[in-house]
Amino acid sequence: MPAEEAAPCRHPGAPPDEVIDRVVAIFGKISADPKFLASHGVSAEEYEFALPAAIERFRGSRAAGNASRRRFLADLLEALRQAGACNDIQSPRYGDDTVYRLAVPGLGDVAIIQKGCPDGAHSSTRWTRPDWAKEAYIWWLCSSTTHEPGEHIGKGVNRLKQRFFSELPDTIDGVIFHNDLCGSPERPCPKMGFALSVGDAKVPPPCVYVMPDRAPDVTEWNWSGTKELAFPARLLAAFGIPETQIPMFTSHVGFQQRGGVQRVNITSRFGPGRSTTFRS
Repeated sequence: MPAEEAAPCRHPGAPPDEVIDRVVAIFGKISADPKFLASHGVSAEEYEFALPAAIERFRGSRAAGNASRRRFLADLLEALRQAGACNDIQSPRYGDDTVYRLAVPGLGDVAIIQKGCPDGAHSSTRWTRPDWAKEAYIWWLCSSTTHEPGEHIGKGVNRLKQRFFSELPDTIDGVIFHNDLCGSPERPCPKMGFALSVGDAKVPPPCVYVMPDRAPDVTEWNWSGTKELAFPARLLAAFGIPETQIPMFTSHVGFQQRGGVQRVNITSRFGPGRSTTFRS
């Protein structure tokens, strides 16, 4: 079963691996074309020497251009507050970890740990659960189209699995995959019927995956999606999803360990009778 089944959406027109490989090959061909380099005032030796720094500078400029995408989460959380999902939001201070503190009625404080694409270790394994959090979630703001959304999620969950079976004490209650691409032509969403107005944009409900809790003397953790949390219901209700249908929009991650083999079950639900599953 392909990893993209971990999410209900796809990236129309996302570049296939063979195209990416050809683009990578271009870098090597440029270095072998001294006439082309000379026409831009660069020697072959200068090109080879400067290429790593140039790539890093290019990546930095792209990251700086993504500031509006990072503002997306703050704007969405404010829209959720206005819809009644929480009473108050404490935003991260400059220099601190990017953790939002939401005061949720009847539950307490919920931590939203903002991260980038789940593929990297920083976004999936380098986090700390705040002591004050009744429930804590990693929110993956991933604008990459290098992989399909489900592949990104699968890579992140596999990193979380390694941490789950480690000696590290913290656990996370859930993960959320959602950013400003969701519902756009670049990432069409089948949940747009419940879109929420955030500024001038229509934003679909996020993909929310309930993570397992650790428990001794068992071989399966949330494998069938039996764990229940309070915040996903509050979050999804803010998008107008009826209470009776909220379980049909709540996804889950399960782990299994048998005979020394650790497995993953990712089930994505996106409406009545609509779900996809990826197991590895």
